[in-house]
Amino acid sequence: MADLTTGIRSIKGIGEQRAKALEKLGIHTLRDLISWFPRKYDDRTQVRRIADLVPGETACVSAMIASPPTLHRVRKGMELVKVRAVDATGVLDVTFFNQTWLKASLQVGESYIFCGKAEGNLLHRQMTSPIVEPEGVREVTGRIVPIYPLTAGVSQRMLSRSIRQGLDACAAILPDALPDEVRLAHNLCRIGYAYENIHFPESAEALDIARRRLAFEELFLFSIGLQRLKSRRELIRTTPCKAVDMAPFYDALPFTLTSAQRRCVEETLSDMRSGGAMNRLCQGDVGSGKTMVAAAAVYFAVKNGLQAALMAPTEILAQQHYNGLAPLMEELGVRCALLTGSTAAKEKKAVSARLSAGEIDFVIGTHALISGSVEYARLGLVVTDEQHRFGVAQRAALAEKGLHPHILVMSATPIPRTLALILYGDLDVSVIDQLPPGRRPIQTYTVPGSYHQRIYAFLRKQVSQGRQAYVVCPMVEGGDQLPDERKAVTEYAKMLQTEVFPDLRVAYVHGKMKPREKDAVMMAFAGHETDILVSTTVIEVGVDVPNAAVMVVENAERFGLSQLHQLRGRVGRGGHQSYCILISDNKNEETLERLKVMTKTSDGFKIAEEDLRLRGPGDFFGERQHGLPGLRVADIGCDTRLLQEARLSALELLAHDPTLEKHPATARRVEELFQQKADAMN
Repeated sequence: MADLTTGIRSIKGIGEQRAKALEKLGIHTLRDLISWFPRKYDDRTQVRRIADLVPGETACVSAMIASPPTLHRVRKGMELVKVRAVDATGVLDVTFFNQTWLKASLQVGESYIFCGKAEGNLLHRQMTSPIVEPEGVREVTGRIVPIYPLTAGVSQRMLSRSIRQGLDACAAILPDALPDEVRLAHNLCRIGYAYENIHFPESAEALDIARRRLAFEELFLFSIGLQRLKSRRELIRTTPCKAVDMAPFYDALPFTLTSAQRRCVEETLSDMRSGGAMNRLCQGDVGSGKTMVAAAAVYFAVKNGLQAALMAPTEILAQQHYNGLAPLMEELGVRCALLTGSTAAKEKKAVSARLSAGEIDFVIGTHALISGSVEYARLGLVVTDEQHRFGVAQRAALAEKGLHPHILVMSATPIPRTLALILYGDLDVSVIDQLPPGRRPIQTYTVPGSYHQRIYAFLRKQVSQGRQAYVVCPMVEGGDQLPDERKAVTEYAKMLQTEVFPDLRVAYVHGKMKPREKDAVMMAFAGHETDILVSTTVIEVGVDVPNAAVMVVENAERFGLSQLHQLRGRVGRGGHQSYCILISDNKNEETLERLKVMTKTSDGFKIAEEDLRLRGPGDFFGERQHGLPGLRVADIGCDTRLLQEARLSALELLAHDPTLEKHPATARRVEELFQQKADAMN
């Protein structure tokens, strides 16, 4: 008898070609197949009359073919089939693109269901390439239809039929990872009903019941896994750090730390004195002073006889940290070094030798810090900057260079508390929710594309006053429908240089460039060798350029609020008044509401909460390897209450059964989920 790890080729109806196509989606086993959940649903249960169709809305209509379909060849590779359909209330003109076979299959006098977006006006209603099937068939109409994520060679119909075969094959062997007492306490349906109705819902109510069950299970298993990670970490004991007089450190700073910074420092030092291995996230807005919290932890560690390492995601950021921190730390007697991919081989060898001999106290660098040849004498503190650019695997690789070193993670991406439970559930969280005094707010405006000439005049004025500017443009769709950032940036930069600012210095940078090329462009901009830098979001995490005073974002509606906030944080780092101009011609009310948030507040946490409410968690997860299983059903933006329910239930279960010995099915599923993510990252 098959089990859930059985390959999809064993399922009736899936041959070699279909299996290969499904494997492109990462569907290899029976479990993969039935867990490939829809991304949305089309409700095709309601059939309207033609007279009731509203232009712009998607709907289903039942109508009879009134005249023979006609074929029109527009050009090579483009053929249209046009047909007129009628009901008792009106006429519907339907056009199909490149579906020539419909000319022969649509019969005059027969009734069909057409599902698509209504077009035209109230007097002349139309549809373009709707879904169509005979009135009596109702295979893809007359029900709530799941819409799945696809890839080349896989159609909705093919995937739906394959999932049907998969569900039929495993109906009797679906294990329930939720203990019965938890399921009953939270009024959740059985697993078989949930899988059946998430894919083939009997009704909207059945879909809600199925979705709630699967979302709860996902959050419940997730919470158990995180809690077990945390428990294992708490079992790791280290020699407690001794108390250190921090006055020399504070006295050496050219400014006074904010109370929020001091609080985060105290939380960090308390962890390091506790005898347990610290695993803390220091989260704060752009410019809130996270680096000084890290510097305090480094000073404390070194005074306890330990070495410290700070890993940044790019060479330019590592260099920036080194330039900012080394003079301060050297003054305090801390021996510093820089180690990156471009460090000369001879220098790299010398730094490695001094690290392993214990002659360097604090090293700042990139991934070079975790290369096999680098050894440490007594690595006791690991700091990683911009956590969302690093995977857990990289964080762990640096930690393995020492014996259970303390870990401090810095992130400038403000994350709502509910989401932090998911993204960083295995970390303790410190929040710097206060900006240093005297920072000027960045004046932010949203304007339509018709303002371009005014914006260009404003940029010219700023440059004439000695300032610099960023212009960020979103990626364009390439010929293969994949975003092409190179084309978007180079074409825009060329237009600015030749048509708008021929007398100014315009440069560009994009993610397809080699790291060294990117760093060279950024360093030239930082050195004021360039006036205007055109870029994609590759500058979201970049070098400080205090002289940059204007951030222009084209097609701002294509970015999430949190991303826009990160981009805005690239300016306003010097003493000059800075500006952020968001350009959008999108008239959608929700889009306008989102962008308006940016003009009303500069509080990153408020913006993050709003982004979560309006867009869900995609912006925070993105493609980031945070090292935890992804959520397939639960939506953190909408399921906050369910998350709290699931977490409390998970904690209660672990309180009574810490090893899950009495709940083997739950234990097995948690291990599978977390192991799958670990395998994917290795």
